[in-house]
Amino acid sequence: MILCIDIGNTNIKYGLFEGDELVVSFRGATDLKRTSDEYGTLLTEMLAIKGIAPETIVGAIISSVVPALNYTISHMCSGYLGVEPLLVGAGLKTEHNLRVDNAREVGADRIVNDVAAIRKYGAPLIVIDFGTATTFNVISENREFIGGAIAPGIRGSMDSLVSGTAKLPRVEIETPKSAIGKNTTTNMQAGIVFGFAGLVEYIVKKIKREMKRPDLRVVATGGFSEIIAHETSCIDYVDKLLTLQGLKYLYDINSSEGKK
Repeated sequence: MILCIDIGNTNIKYGLFEGDELVVSFRGATDLKRTSDEYGTLLTEMLAIKGIAPETIVGAIISSVVPALNYTISHMCSGYLGVEPLLVGAGLKTEHNLRVDNAREVGADRIVNDVAAIRKYGAPLIVIDFGTATTFNVISENREFIGGAIAPGIRGSMDSLVSGTAKLPRVEIETPKSAIGKNTTTNMQAGIVFGFAGLVEYIVKKIKREMKRPDLRVVATGGFSEIIAHETSCIDYVDKLLTLQGLKYLYDINSSEGKK
């Protein structure tokens, strides 16, 4: 089996593939203070719960937007699984050209999402990831990343609202019944959910106009993708497995172990 690891600012996602099939996935909190041994202990405990023996894992690949954890997680893979992981970055074949001012600025997660989206849905496309940040990737007809937009993340916006005010409580991010909230909780939920739905609608509209492609398809991924997709008319596909599937595909084209 192949272990795919996506290190995000908030969570680390793990996915185990047997061939092209995702056997199991789970996530844990991103914590810069944890050592490779602590991450290794958490991983082996989770594998044991899922009934998976560590020795069945023959390869691994990592994408990361937290450089400080790259060595820690790589060392965990070598120490606890006996595999040297691939790292998405310079030198890794992606079959994906970046037509932007500075390709090194593009986050590994955006590259991985693009690779998977192009393979599954074709091009051109807009790929939206509702993660710690909300990113919009624009893919041309030539399957190239030509730019996009980065907006605040939904969870971070809620956290900022709560921490920056004296009386607003922390509430669950879910869709209220009405845009006219009757209490503080539904007021906040309406502002966050419908506010982000409007943000997405407008940015997608602007991108389509600039691309002169009103038929441009939109793929959404990330934790809040379903909530926002339900409140917009511009998202064509919701695919929460996009990042992990992109990692597996990149492993396949960079390693002879990919089908094991």
